[in-house]
Amino acid sequence: MEMSDGTDDIKPVACTVKPPVYLQIGDAKTDATHSGVCVVDVTLPFGKPVNIEEITFKNYYTAYVTVRLLRRSPGQDAPAKWCTVLRDLRLMDNPHTEGGSQDYYSIHRTQMQAEPDHVVSIRLILRQPSSAWLTFSLEEIRVFPHVEPDPEKEVSDWLSDLMLMDQHPDLEGLPDPQTVSSSIQQMWALTEVMQSNQTTASIGRFDVDGCYDINLLSLT
Repeated sequence: MEMSDGTDDIKPVACTVKPPVYLQIGDAKTDATHSGVCVVDVTLPFGKPVNIEEITFKNYYTAYVTVRLLRRSPGQDAPAKWCTVLRDLRLMDNPHTEGGSQDYYSIHRTQMQAEPDHVVSIRLILRQPSSAWLTFSLEEIRVFPHVEPDPEKEVSDWLSDLMLMDQHPDLEGLPDPQTVSSSIQQMWALTEVMQSNQTTASIGRFDVDGCYDINLLSLT
């Protein structure tokens, strides 16, 4: 999933992204072979748990990412607990090819298997099973906070939209208002003229040799 624009008006949380730690196979001093697993820890501001809306990043040859959150229950003295909220999200179509290897991605709270609230730390577990890439990681990691909508603002926006609809109704398919108004005025004027020229005398019908006598039909 590519990065969305839903967080354009929200500033990311000030956080510390620690350098990636690559897990080694065997003794790290004698064997430098990578296991294909890397861990990146993201520390959030101390004493300020965060409700997460979205995590965005740029990939760097990581095939899969697992997201774990350290969450602290509010108002309790119990220690914070780790929770896996997303497991093995695919970032590359094929670990052996470059497709998706340097794309931007976003992980939204709705994709997570548990509520990403009251978070004090984030752990990203990266996997790259292909030996084609010597190093792999994630870059430009940003964490955006979840902001509850303001009920008063929602009502205000709704009223504004309603007033806008009243001012600019949908006139598609209807005749031009100015044309309708002009026609109504002409009909009103014609009605006034007819009423002013009406006579109370009954003229009747006059038929002379199959035709009407114009003089006899005069309404004056």
